Order: sequence, then structure tokens, then C-alpha cells
Amino acid sequence: MMNPWNLGQTVSSYFVDAWQRAILYADIERQVGDQYQAQRKVEVPNVLNFPAELVMSGLTLPRPVNYLMVRILAPEDQPTDPSKRPFLVVDPRAGHGPGIGGFKSDSEIGAALQAGHPCYFVGFLPDPVPGQTVEDVMRAHAAFVSKAAELHPESQGKPVVIGNCQAGWQIMMAAAVWPELFGPLILAGAPVSYWAGRNPMRYAGGLLGGSWLTAMTSDLGNGRFDGAWLVKNFENLDPANTLWSKQYNVYANADTEAERYIGFEKYWGGYVFLNDVEMQYIVDNLFIGNKLSTAQLMTSDGIRIDLRNIRSPIVVFSSFGDNITPPAQALGWITDLYLDDDDVRSHDQTIVFTTHDRIGHLGIFVSGSVGSKEHRKFASTIDQIDLLPAGIYRATVEETPDDDTLLNDPYLMSVRQSNLAEIAEIVQPDPESDRRFAAAARLSEINLAFYKSTLQPWVKALSTPYTAALLEAVNPMRLSYESWTSAHPWAATIHQWAENIAQQRQTVDEDNIFLEAQENFSQAMERVLNNYRDRRDSIYQIWFDTVYGSPLLMALAGHAPGDSVPARPHPGSSPEHLAFVRQQMHRLDGLLNEGGLLEAALRALFHIAKQRNSVDERYHHAAMRLREQYDTGKIDIEKMRAAIREQALVLAHHGHKAVEAIPHLLSKQTPEEIRLVASLIKKLISAIDEQDAAPEAVVKASEEVLGLFEMAAQQQEQGKKSDEADAKPVAKTASKTATKAAAKTTPAALKKPATPAPVKPMAQAVTKTVAKSTGPSSVGTTAKTATSAPVKPAAEPATKPLAQTMAGVPAQALGKAASKSATPSSATRPTPATGAANKPVATSFASGPLFPAEKAKGKPAVSAPAKAVSAGAKPGSATTATKPAAKAATAPTTPASKSAAKSATSSTPSSGQGKAAAKPASTGAASRTRQRKS
Repeated sequence: MMNPWNLGQTVSSYFVDAWQRAILYADIERQVGDQYQAQRKVEVPNVLNFPAELVMSGLTLPRPVNYLMVRILAPEDQPTDPSKRPFLVVDPRAGHGPGIGGFKSDSEIGAALQAGHPCYFVGFLPDPVPGQTVEDVMRAHAAFVSKAAELHPESQGKPVVIGNCQAGWQIMMAAAVWPELFGPLILAGAPVSYWAGRNPMRYAGGLLGGSWLTAMTSDLGNGRFDGAWLVKNFENLDPANTLWSKQYNVYANADTEAERYIGFEKYWGGYVFLNDVEMQYIVDNLFIGNKLSTAQLMTSDGIRIDLRNIRSPIVVFSSFGDNITPPAQALGWITDLYLDDDDVRSHDQTIVFTTHDRIGHLGIFVSGSVGSKEHRKFASTIDQIDLLPAGIYRATVEETPDDDTLLNDPYLMSVRQSNLAEIAEIVQPDPESDRRFAAAARLSEINLAFYKSTLQPWVKALSTPYTAALLEAVNPMRLSYESWTSAHPWAATIHQWAENIAQQRQTVDEDNIFLEAQENFSQAMERVLNNYRDRRDSIYQIWFDTVYGSPLLMALAGHAPGDSVPARPHPGSSPEHLAFVRQQMHRLDGLLNEGGLLEAALRALFHIAKQRNSVDERYHHAAMRLREQYDTGKIDIEKMRAAIREQALVLAHHGHKAVEAIPHLLSKQTPEEIRLVASLIKKLISAIDEQDAAPEAVVKASEEVLGLFEMAAQQQEQGKKSDEADAKPVAKTASKTATKAAAKTTPAALKKPATPAPVKPMAQAVTKTVAKSTGPSSVGTTAKTATSAPVKPAAEPATKPLAQTMAGVPAQALGKAASKSATPSSATRPTPATGAANKPVATSFASGPLFPAEKAKGKPAVSAPAKAVSAGAKPGSATTATKPAAKAATAPTTPASKSAAKSATSSTPSSGQGKAAAKPASTGAASRTRQRKS
């Protein structure tokens, strides 16, 4: 039986502690109220934890906005590297103030600075510019990115842009219209497909009858929408946290939670405003209409906003613990836009996604564990991500093995090939659900039109700046801060008591039974409120499905019962894109045997990496060590990226034949160069295998490609010996006449060979065909072509003009083709990775001036794929392109040289013929004898 005296002490100690905690909690809330008042008086309120200086203000743009860009000042002991690409962190304007991306040292900004990148932050003022629109903000983002690139001309890559939450879809819109400006995009908790998933928040628009309530709220605010209402919607998602847990945690830990809680409330209570046109656009086109993920939006100057136009890698970071932007809404746009994996590759788009198991929405931006792990790895590996070929990938960040020697980092990022099916498993597309949301969107349009026709004129007539200020003051979200500040009559007394308690604090023992009862009561309250939330959400879903699944409302959206037509049809492909894809297929057919050392090495590495389930950043670090060891010099990132993406497409298109063609790619290299590259490949693979044992398939693939390199080196050595032997007159043939003719023509062929001496990447296909067909007359080429003949594609197209084949020469040819052997077709046809000034083809789909009123007055928007088609090689261009080769081959007047020229011309595909290249005719017994000897 408990001692009554001990029981009395237990009771008294608990109630003393509880009373003191209550006073401390009240004083903490007073400080929060004072902070709210102080923030409202600041011209540019923010919660950035880093010093910064203004670089560019959106108020000075032709279409002014309330956004601005600042440069983050790096610490003196952590300077930035000017050669590294800059980072831009864009904060969401979703009710709160700016700064969440740099709220802590372990944040997105902190991770970028730690990796040595120059860093910029894009924030905003509390009040929008009158008349400011979403499109104006989109153009401002593009201007900020352009400015950052201009400030860093030495940067090896375009700026990286991080879009948090609502800022994610804003930067995607800008990157879709001006893809040439943007580097990799990192979308952190960004909703793009609002109908996807099972998030109860997606039902709100339909349950309220659509966006008419948004319009009325903006009208009552005299043309401005109070962001506090958006924050209220976020809090309604988790009533247990809003009504109990957040406050109880401060009360229960009043001695230690003050600093963290006050700092967080500085951000959470920093409400901002949006213009009525901005908010209406967002609700109608995104929240309810969900038009962005199906390319239904257009700019004011007629440019379609199609996310498939983005050419830089897109990194999507989401969490299953996020109840505001679940992974389905962050990834749903991929299943909305693409039919299959080939569709992703045909648009030259690289998508990398990663998911967290439990972190909440704000934790994606401010959590120290996420900042020191995922965001830091994104910043340190962004150059590697930028080199990934087109396709879908899944990234994971895990602890680095203890015995690893390549990576001096506690975490290791791995990337594996993913596909659209894996995305669909997360998103779980539901056509029936989409039809109900389409009905809700249609009803929203009807209700909005009815409100504008009846009530809106009266509401606007009664709304004034004074009534708007009154409604702002009595907003329940703002009232919670306004009601308890130092201006309150009791505030001074509470503050004095709190100071006294801090000096004479009497805490209760942790094993106090009343303290345990308090904790149990708190857990019970959380369970009750969570049960209420679950029941409420279930009712919302049932109500929504019942109302908008009814035949009447479905008919309003144009859907009959049993109709199989999707509510949101696939956006489809433009004729320009289909023509571009056909051109790319022809180009890939011609690239099978095109290239040199770089292309052969990339195919070899891709073939080996394909046998692994995933690759990690250790490959990059091992390659960098080899680069330093062999002093390879500065690498052009854009050219390397173009080469990697192109060879990945060649390998995917031709399969193993692309690997078999490696000896042919190396036929113009010296044995020393070939063996050096092979040794580098072997060292790179061995460096990884030392850390992780290589699977048997990887070992076989490594042996295969290294054997192909060695075979090519031996062929070149044999070719040198044949060149020395061929310095003498051509050997006798079975026919004396042919022998005499060949002997007479040999000096002429030596003086002026049919194949030009300096073989360029642009002309490799032509010169190798000429060399193969000329037989003994082409001195020094017979042995090489006999052993390293081009690999024929598995299935050649019906027509493959020479212009199309030669047009696809990659940018990584190091300028040789452009400067010495450029052809009309190669100069006029842009490709996804190359083209005029290395401008992506996608820019022609949507690219336009940032501010049309200034740069393109009255000019209609022109689609770039149409330009690409019109600028591409015409049927006659192939004939023009073959003239130099034909002329060089027919210069000698001897019979043997005429025969060589004839066979060279016949073996070169000609546009308009519609036939594959024919096999060269034999030049006689002498040719066969010569080939056997070689």
C-alpha cells in the first residue's frame, strides 16, 4: 500500500511542475505573437539562415513580379568553386513566406554550399504586384536562371534549379518553354498531377462545388487572396497535430522546445498574399483541372506548355509520409504524358526519382537528416546525374560500406534502370476516378460561371480596402497570433513569472505516476483525433464518389455509363515530333558504324554496366582518379553528355550489334591508343570489383569488350605490316590483262588514292565503303577493311538517304567533322543533343522570348520541329553530299580507278533510290588472292 506522505509529495511535485510548464508555455506563445507582429513590419520577411545579397529584382522586369533573386554568401572557410554549376533554390508561394530551403545549415542551400557550388535563392515579397499572373512569374524564373548562368561563364554546366512544393511545377513550366536555359531540375515534394493517389486533399475542390469559393474569397479580399486560408487547408489534413500534438509537445518540453518552436512558427505564420488572377489560375488549371500533366495549358502568346519538352534531367524527391504531396502526385505526370519507356527515350528525357519511407512534407525541406543525406548527395552527384542517358531511373541513398576505399563519404548514391511500369505501381492510375474528377471540374466551371454572372458584381461592389483589412484581421489563422502578444494586459505579468520560474525551476521525476497519466492522456487524444481524421476522409471519398459518379454529373463531363473513353486522353504527339522520331531512327541506323575511341569506349562501358542491377557514384570517382593520373585535360560536359546519350540510344536501338561494331569504330586508331583505352576500361571496372564482387555476367561482358579492343589493336598492327608490303607493285592476278592494268594504275593510285588520306568522322561511312570496293587499287586499306568490316544493322529501313546517315554525326567528334568535312545535311539538321549552337531540338517546340511585348511584337509562335523538318536534308541533298566522295574516287582515269569509283558510288546509299547499299563487286582473282594473303 502506498505511503500517504509519498503520495502527497508525488501529487504536489507534479502539480508544481505542471503549473510552471503552463507559465513557460504561455510566455513562449507570447514571444511567437511578438515575432509575428515584427515580421509583418519587415519589408522582405524571410527565414533564411544564410547571409545574402540582392542580385536581381522581379520588380524591374518588363512584366514586374514580386519575386527577387539573392546570392548566398559562402562562409570564408568554405569558398565556392567558380567552375562548378550554380544552384538556384526556389521557394513555394503557397501561403507561407520564403526561406524554407535555407532554414537550417543542413538544408538544400547548405548542401549546395558544402559541395562547392555557387548558390542563389529565389524568394518573394508578401504582397504581389497588381495584375501579376502565373505566366509573369514563370517568365521571371526563366530570367533568374538566365542571369545565374550569365554570372558564371566558367561553369561546366547549366544552372541546377531546386523547386520546393508549389515552386516545382512553376519551374517545370518555365523549363518546358525555355529548355535551353535550364540544367538539372530537382523537384522536392512538388505536386504536378493532382488527381493521382489517394490523398483526401484532392477531394476538397469537388466537395466545395468547385472554384467559385476561391473567386469569392479573392473578391472579399479586394482582389487579393489571403495565403492563410491555404495554410488552414494544410492544417486540416492532420487535426491531431494541429489541435493537440504540436501544442502539447511545447507544453511537455517547455524547458527545451522554445527555440525550435519559435523558429518554426516564424515560417509557419509568415502568411503572404496572391493576386486573384493567380489563385484562380492555380485552382482552375491545377488543383481542379489538372491540366499541366497532360499538356493542356498554353501561354498568352500561344505556346503550349508541354513537360515533354524539358531536356535536362528531372530529379523527383517525394515521401510516403507526406500527406500534402504523396509520391503519386509527384510522379503521376509521368504516366499521364508517356505511353511506354520508348516514348520517354524518344523525347530525350531523363527522369530520376527517389522516395523516402516516412518523412513528412516539411521534413523534405527542413529535416536535418534529409538535408545531410539526400540533398547533400543530390548536390555532390548532380554532374553524374546530368550525364545519365534518356530513360527512367530510381536512385537510392544508403550507408557506404565500411571497407570502401573509393568514396570518402558516409552515404552512397546508387542508380538503377527503372521503367514506366514501376512508376505506375506507385501512382496506380485509375480511369474511373479520373472520370469523376472530370465531372467535378466540369461542375466547377458551371458554378464559377454562375457566380460571375450573379453574385460577383455585388460582392465586388461591397468590398473595399477597409472591409478586406477587417476580414484579414479576423482570419482564424491570423487571430491566433494577434490575440496573445506583449500588448495584452496580462502579458507583462506572465513574462515576469516565467523569468522567476526559470531561476527556480522544479521538475518532476520521470517515473511520477501523474506524469505517466499525462502522457497516456495525450496519446489517447491523438488516437481519438486520428480516428476522427480517418472517418472524415472516408466520408469525403464516399461522398465525392457518389455525387460525381452519378450518371447526371458524368453526363455533364461528356461521359456515358460504361464509356471507355479516358477522361483525359493522352496528349499525343505532334506531326513534327513524329517526323523527328522517324529522322532519329534513320540517324541511329547510320550511327551503328560511326565513331571512334570515345564512342567505342562508351559502348563498352554501357555493355558492362547493363549486366549490373545498378551503378553508383564510385564509378565516377574511379574515373576521376584515372583522369588525374593520365592528365586527360579539361572535358566539355555538354559534348560528353551528348556522346553518352547518343551511344546509349545506339546500343538500345541496335542491341548487341552495337558492341560487335566496336572493332570497326577503332579501325582508324593506332594500336597504342586502342590498348590505352582498353587498359583504362579494365582499371575502371577493376576498381569497382575490388569493392563489390562482380557477377558472372559482368565478368563475361568485360572479357568480351576487352577482347574486341585487343582484336582491333591486332588488326591495326597487321594493317601496318600490309602497308609496308603494299609499297611494291600489286601482285599478279589470274588474268594477265588485269595484271598489266593493275600494274599500270598502281603508281597513279599511290599518287592520288580514291580514299582521302585524312579520314574524318563525318566521312568514315563513305571512305570505308570506297576502300572496301576498290580492292588492290586502294593501297593500305584492303587488310583493314577485310578484318574490321562494318556491322550491318539487323533490319535496314526501306529508305536511308546518305544525308540522313551523315546528319547524325555526334557533337563529340571534337569539331573535326564541322571544320574539315562538313556536309550540307549535317549543317542543317539539329538533333536532340546537337544542332546549331548545341541548342536542343526540344527548344523549337516551345521556345519563345521571355517577354514577347519587348522582343517579338506581333509575331506568331512558330513550332521548332516544323523548322527542323523544313531545315532537314531534302531528297536531293543526298546526291549533293555524295559528290565530293564520288569526285575523289573517279579522279584517276585508269580502268582500275574507274572500277573503284563506280563501286564506291554504287555502294553508297543514295536518296531517292529506296534500296540498301549493295555489296561491292569483286575486282577479280587478284583481289581474292590479295585478301587471303592479308
